[in-house]
Amino acid sequence: MKIRCNLVLEFNNVQTAQTVLRSTKVDDFAFVTAEVKGKRLEAVIESSSVSSLIHTLDDYLACVSVAEKIVDKS
Repeated sequence: MKIRCNLVLEFNNVQTAQTVLRSTKVDDFAFVTAEVKGKRLEAVIESSSVSSLIHTLDDYLACVSVAEKIVDKS
């Protein structure tokens, strides 16, 4: 069974969305597919179980949060 989560995060501007994408892309592996559309970062997270999906989503959002905080301080 495949479980999929579509995540859409809207930032203040395109540059922030692009920077966050570049910062998190390193850890995406095969679990996360992400792209920027305007000010939005759209990510698809796939997993084989609910618990694995939740773990991956938690990790991804933590990385996004750190990247966004760093961009905001620049």
